[in-house]
Amino acid sequence: MNLDLYDTLKMVAPGTKLRAGLDNIINAKTGALIVIGNTKEVLEITYEGFYINCEYSPANIYELAKMDGAIIVSKDCKRILYANAQLFPCQHILSNETGTRHKTAERVAKQTGVLVIAISKRREVITIYKSDYKYILKDINEILSRANQAVQTLEKYKETLNIALSNLTTLEFENRVTLYEVTNAIQNMEMVWRIGNEINLYISELGVEGRLLNMQVMELMNGVRGDRVNLVKDYIKDEYKDYATVINEISSFDSKQLLNLNLIANKLGYNKGLDTLDIKIEPKGYRVLNKIPRVHPNVLEKIVLNFGSLQNIIKASPYKLNLVEGIGEVRTANIIEGLKKYKNQYFES
Repeated sequence: MNLDLYDTLKMVAPGTKLRAGLDNIINAKTGALIVIGNTKEVLEITYEGFYINCEYSPANIYELAKMDGAIIVSKDCKRILYANAQLFPCQHILSNETGTRHKTAERVAKQTGVLVIAISKRREVITIYKSDYKYILKDINEILSRANQAVQTLEKYKETLNIALSNLTTLEFENRVTLYEVTNAIQNMEMVWRIGNEINLYISELGVEGRLLNMQVMELMNGVRGDRVNLVKDYIKDEYKDYATVINEISSFDSKQLLNLNLIANKLGYNKGLDTLDIKIEPKGYRVLNKIPRVHPNVLEKIVLNFGSLQNIIKASPYKLNLVEGIGEVRTANIIEGLKKYKNQYFES
């Protein structure tokens, strides 16, 4: 998902002054063409109109929208700079829009890279353009309905992920992990991540209306980002690729590819045909060590580098752990106790 789109949607979300102005224009059944930013590229294609340089307010932009030309607002949306301006972008820029206002908006966005908002008088729809992307703002009730359905789906997938991670953790302590459990956990993690991203897009568009939804999703996604990274760091084949590249490659899978566990294993650096998922493998220890409080990332890296696997870390004596640079006796005791407590969560006596 285009990260810039999240920020753009926040700019025009309910509760912002910009959105209040757009809603005023919609409610008055008036169209508008609004450019956010007075860059050199924008000014080069701007002709005629009035230089106003007044404070932005929902009422001001509503009144100025009654004129036919474009309105140019400062990048920070604090000043209305021009009104009734004529925009002449390059006519050779491809546009799939049919109406003059929307065609101009799309071309201006592509040519200048700034945010351009087109409001349809007839359809009462707000469309935003920026660079090469286009997004039509939806009705708040429709977004809330979709978002609530997505949250229900997220809850189910998160439950499945928790089961997969719990099973994996148990096998990690028992040193019985195969690539099947690893790839299954990564698959479930990616599904949860994608649903979470979809809901975050809804939250950005909902603005103040999405506060409760945001709290709910934050709770469901707590820890997912870290586990997503550490899963790959734990099981990527030594010196195969960096973990960020592998995560990006898996995130680029379509829905069908994501169901193929062998394909995920291949991205981790393993390929033995039909037997790939049966390969026995040991975690390096990133994910489990990250569950222990007060272990600094630099110290964690040194521990993994020195011992190479979770099993070696678990079996290490306090003396050997203490030899690792930056640990010391206090951290050594904390790590040993932390590993013991975390293991006991899965092996209750």
